[in-house]
Amino acid sequence: MEDDEFVSRDVGCGEGSEGLLRLLPTWATCLTYAMVFGQSSTLFTKQGSTLDRRIGFRDFNLEVPPAALQVLISVSIVGFVPVYDRILVPVARKFTKLPSGITTLQRIGAGLVLSLASMVAAALVEMKRLRTARELGLVNQPEAVIPMSFWWLAPQYVLSGVSDVFAMIGLQEFCYDQVPDALRSLGLALYLSIFGIGSFISGFLVSVIDKASSKKTGESWFSNNLNRAHLDYFYWLLAGLSTLGLLLYLHFAQAYVYKGRSAIL
Repeated sequence: MEDDEFVSRDVGCGEGSEGLLRLLPTWATCLTYAMVFGQSSTLFTKQGSTLDRRIGFRDFNLEVPPAALQVLISVSIVGFVPVYDRILVPVARKFTKLPSGITTLQRIGAGLVLSLASMVAAALVEMKRLRTARELGLVNQPEAVIPMSFWWLAPQYVLSGVSDVFAMIGLQEFCYDQVPDALRSLGLALYLSIFGIGSFISGFLVSVIDKASSKKTGESWFSNNLNRAHLDYFYWLLAGLSTLGLLLYLHFAQAYVYKGRSAIL
């Protein structure tokens, strides 16, 4: 009797390990999303600190703190969730015949695409900001306000928020639903680890690039004088890594078989 118990435990352990290993390709390819996710509270804020953040009418003007621009992400999430639930899902359901409209992996993939788009938008806005600083002779005036409205940053914040509705919720569902039933808590830990490790990789990249660019050109991509820095280069780098991650994600997602089903994607 005891031998039978040991055998069943070994099989359960093996099945649990196999169930977690099936998630690793998706977990690894979503690290680039986590790297992009971290920029909204760091480099996006630094960008915003150099722009004209005044809002108001006539004699009344209010200057928005740079960190407060992150509210655009929350607003876009709150505004898009009803659109997703009430419009996109019912429309998709007519074509796919799925109760959820689209599969979890398709939802994550859409989020990765939007995350990539947010990086492209951020890079283009930063190029515009640097060009404006050069044209107006503000390159060596780090405290000067670039005559560009902070609303230029709205697209990258909004795209970041909408991508969270797809990717973040999709990842949470995927990691919770696709692990063996006995390891649900471990599945959520796996989900959270994406953002922890993604942030660590992002910080490591910033550190390495900061040292390398300072030695090569004498001016870091992340110089305290943002008018001489090159955040746009870093954004393009993240966009490139996101593209690579998206391609790998699509490759693995096409071959993925959901737990208890034979459907692909």
